[in-house]
Formats: sequence, structure tokens, C-alpha cells
Amino acid sequence: MVATEQIWSTAYREPVPEHSGKPKFEVDRSLFPYEPHYLVLESGARVHYVDEGTGPALLLLHGNPTWSFVYRHLIAELRNTYRVVVPDYPGFGLSTAPGSFRFSAEEQANAMIEFVCRLDLCDMTIMMQDWGGPIGFAIAERYPERVAGFVVGNTWAWPIERFGQRVFSTLMGGWPGRVAAWSCNGVVRFFLSRGVVHSLSSAELSMYLAPFSSRTARRPTHIFPAQLRGAGEFLQKVHDNLPPLCEKPALLVWGSRDFAFRNPERERFEKLFRHHETVLLDRAGHFVQEDAPVEIASAIQVWSDRNAIA
Repeated sequence: MVATEQIWSTAYREPVPEHSGKPKFEVDRSLFPYEPHYLVLESGARVHYVDEGTGPALLLLHGNPTWSFVYRHLIAELRNTYRVVVPDYPGFGLSTAPGSFRFSAEEQANAMIEFVCRLDLCDMTIMMQDWGGPIGFAIAERYPERVAGFVVGNTWAWPIERFGQRVFSTLMGGWPGRVAAWSCNGVVRFFLSRGVVHSLSSAELSMYLAPFSSRTARRPTHIFPAQLRGAGEFLQKVHDNLPPLCEKPALLVWGSRDFAFRNPERERFEKLFRHHETVLLDRAGHFVQEDAPVEIASAIQVWSDRNAIA
């Protein structure tokens, strides 16, 4: 049996940035046929992103432990109407991070703020899910003039309050989650088993596991759960700066079978955003992009037409 100290000392060495142009892993192009784009940020992070279609900008932000792959169906559904831009956070998907990167929520938000500015995205709609919520709202709070509206799917935007969420952060963000990640990519396996209602194929699951096939790459999956408690100051700032954004139109696409974000979070967003519409997805769990992409794409089209966003 490997000692816990040895696990901690070997499992999470800082990742080395990969700027050779060689991808981190082989992508199954039958599942994810989109042309890769890359942008090197000031921090040294090399951000992979998808940029498909023309029209109003639609920025799709993923959570933990997924990457742009989670939006593959929505990209196909929406690229004929929108310019669909889907980045991977540093350390996730095909993106890499420098050795100094700590994978905190605030660092990820700052990376995405720079990404938006470098691509000069304007009049954009931001779709957010899981950690994409705090990160997306942080972008909008920094540059509200760039944002036309929000598509909000099973996320939050304030310090966590419920007891169960604090327990989850303590366990999944503490040594049990850390050891699980080190030993069997356990954080990814947990989320993808609990967060999707329909069954993923073996090829789809392989694409979710691939970014973290190396034990040295799994640190980001463990850090985000720890940040539920550890990023309280960042989350409080996001919450405090929300009111000016709440006059913008918002579409809530909410999975009713989520294990993480449920009615209290949805109802709080409904109270915050005066101009909101809600679509309940009865057959969707945490990863609504996997469970209900056609329903979400249809809702976005109707909502954006109604609000003159497209």
C-alpha cells in the first residue's frame, strides 16, 4: 500500500506547459470533429478552444471536470446561427497550464477574462454550467458592455451555504478526493456517473477521462471541489457585483435531476433576474449539455429571438 505522503508528493507535481503544438491526447474526431484553436495567455497557459459558425457570439463555459467536449452536441445545433466559442480552462481538456498556475477559481476566471478580451468578443451571450457560473459572471462583471445576456444551467454565483455542499467540498476536495483522483481518476468517474442521466458510451467516457489520464494532470479535478469552500472571497465578490447584471435577459435551462444544484439555486436566480425565462429539463441531471442538448438549443433560439439577441 502506497503511503499517503507518497501519494501527495508524487501525484500532483506542477504540470509543465506544452507549447510544442502536439495535443495532450488523441481526440476521437468522430465524436468531436471541430477544428482546434489555441491562444497563449500572459500567464503562459495555452488555451484550446472551438470557434465555429458566424453570427452573434455565444460563449459556452464548462465546469469541473469536463471540457469543451461536453458542448459538442450544442455546437452542432447552434453553429448555423451563432459564432459558438468554447474554451477549455487551463489544465482541462486540451489546454495546458504553467508550473505557477494554482487552478484556483479566481485564476481560471482571470484566464477567461483575458481570453474574451484577446478574442474581442462583444455582444455575446454567455452560457454557464457548474463552475462556468461564477467564472462567467466574473467575466460579465468585469466587462458588462460585452455581454448581451445569460444562459444559466445548473450553477450558482455566491459562497456555498447548504450543509451538504460543505460536506461534499470537504470530502471531494480533501484527502479522500485527492487519493481517489490519484488512484483511479476518481473525481472524473464520480461526476460522470452521478451527473448524467443517460448512459455515456465507452468512447464518450474515454474522452472525458483522456485529459487526466496522467496522474500528474489530475490536480485540477481535485482543486475545484476544494474551491467550493476555499474560494469564498472570490464567490462573495461575484455575488456582490451581480445586481447591475440582473437587468440583462437570462434563460435558465435547469436539469431537474441534478445531485448538486437544485431548486434553491434555480429559485434564487429567478429572483435575481427580473427578465428571466425558465425551461425545466425533467430528463436532465447536472450536465444538462449531455442530457438535453436539443431542448437547450431550441430554447436558446426562441429566447434569443424574443429578446432580439440574435
